[in-house]
Amino acid sequence: MVIMDTYKISKWRQKVETKDIPVLLREIVKKSKNHIDACIKEDVGVICLSRVLQKKKTMPFRIMYEHNSQFWFQNETWEYYISRDDIAKVEERAARLNVQWTPGIVETVPETANSASAPPVSKASPPVPDVSSASDNGLGEVYVAFAGLSELERIRRMQECKKRLEALIAQKPRQEDVVTRVLVETTEDTILHNYASLISAMNLAESDAKQSTQSIVDSTHDIVIASSQLVSENILNDDLMNTLVSKSNGTIIQHMTRVYLKGLGFLSFYNRLVLGSSLINKMRISFGRKYLSFYRHLLPHIDPDKITLERVFLGGMRAIPEPVFYDWATGFLVHDIGKASTVEYHEGEGAYNRNIVMEHVKVGYNAIMNKTNYPRDAGLIAGYHHEYYGDPSGYGSFRIGLAQYKKMNPKMTLDYCIAYEVKPMLNYQALAFFPAKLLEIVDVFDSLTDPNRKYRKALPTEEALELMEEEFIIKSRKLDPIIFDLFSRYISEI
Repeated sequence: MVIMDTYKISKWRQKVETKDIPVLLREIVKKSKNHIDACIKEDVGVICLSRVLQKKKTMPFRIMYEHNSQFWFQNETWEYYISRDDIAKVEERAARLNVQWTPGIVETVPETANSASAPPVSKASPPVPDVSSASDNGLGEVYVAFAGLSELERIRRMQECKKRLEALIAQKPRQEDVVTRVLVETTEDTILHNYASLISAMNLAESDAKQSTQSIVDSTHDIVIASSQLVSENILNDDLMNTLVSKSNGTIIQHMTRVYLKGLGFLSFYNRLVLGSSLINKMRISFGRKYLSFYRHLLPHIDPDKITLERVFLGGMRAIPEPVFYDWATGFLVHDIGKASTVEYHEGEGAYNRNIVMEHVKVGYNAIMNKTNYPRDAGLIAGYHHEYYGDPSGYGSFRIGLAQYKKMNPKMTLDYCIAYEVKPMLNYQALAFFPAKLLEIVDVFDSLTDPNRKYRKALPTEEALELMEEEFIIKSRKLDPIIFDLFSRYISEI
């Protein structure tokens, strides 16, 4: 840890462009939870000063709090301040907050075009579903039994899922239909166990919730590793998978199962191409002719001659290391874990309601980030997989934070399209998170080909891909064209 002398700290603070010397954030928030709530409601900017680099940046309090509810205590590199003007607003707001704090509830901002200036609203935990009508809300009738299990019994059953997968891994040769059946059944069970466990934890304080769900998180990690290995070693029988999944009477579970397994298959396919072919060199050769015009619109402030494959993919296109692969696979598995509270409008026969549909991203993101110890990558995948490169038709947690960040840093620019790591996303260096862009494509494809969608007719594979390219890439810039071309290639091979 670098310790700065008093003189340096004094000179350092003088660089802060505020009317008065700012005050340490921890001195304000330690007064009461009302002061934390007030910082969120007032859209307070946190002045972040680096002890090492002696640099300053301003970040939205709400976004930093959402990622780490005690960030002001847990970083030895940065020190956090709040301006005198913001202190006055916070004190006034805190004095008006007389409601009793409920532990674990996270403040969120409504996703509107003016989200940067819209007043924040409190977002409580998703309601516990009425298990007597579980088949109507997309979870299927079997959820009634899952919801009634003790935590120990859930863990025991998840261990059985792991054993089934590991038995297949040890088996050579493997029967394609058996592999597909076991993958489908263990995925469905794991999703249901996760959902039941999260519902039980939603009314707990953050630390208690994370402790309560830790065994589920650990068991899910083991299942993700085993299912990833099976998918990477076997070409998944897509038709058989769809047939088996359709036997589930829970439309949410069907969708999440298909997207997880297709997402795993696509990510494995991507890794094989990057590691075992000249894919990246071929992309560089065709980039100017095939893709440059698309990315010029996303990066209008960058000289077109400097928009290369490395400018699109921060750090360049590369294979995904095994530990990161599993983190992303976990995100694929739980990406729609917040959807059940809105399912009547999203998957059922009720009228399509965009505002309610958008809610599932916020609920899932907050549940993963605040109620579990799942990797942050998984939370970002859940929160970012409908962003669509900022297109107005998209929605998600990233654009809310970006709007606030731009408000506090009006000269900022996003100089890359896609990042592979979490840190550049939290620092707003890139427009999109690679695994979320990958999942976006899988998710849209499944939506277009899903026979259970009540608000649109299912399309054949080729028609779905053609529509995605025409409507989501050519007419609007929602999906990534490079990742889409790789996905089209993957679909043609399964």
